[in-house]
Amino acid sequence: MAGDISYIRTSEGWLYLTIILDLYSHRVISWAIGNQMKQDLAICILDMAVALRQPPEGCIHHTDRGSQYCSNEYQKRLSKHGLKVSMNGKRNCYDHSMVETFFKSIKAELIWRNLWDRRR
Repeated sequence: MAGDISYIRTSEGWLYLTIILDLYSHRVISWAIGNQMKQDLAICILDMAVALRQPPEGCIHHTDRGSQYCSNEYQKRLSKHGLKVSMNGKRNCYDHSMVETFFKSIKAELIWRNLWDRRR
């Protein structure tokens, strides 16, 4: 599994899209949007992904080094679910290429083609 957060500009301000991808099937297994980029949003979709996929003990969960993913609460939740922590090397976006490619595709195909007046 791999997770990340991306920014979407709207007329009302920033909107944050958070996803977790199943790296085996290349599918989005959980996602959420919010108007604040906080650890609660990341924890929420982590719990959704675990409930949907029920990954085995020791399954690797990869993220970048964002503050949401480095937080004590997020790390505790990973441990509670029996997930192994994996994070990007510093200043190395290539470690996270599958998620970055997903965000680039959705932005090029949907988000950049439209004006988004509202966050909802």
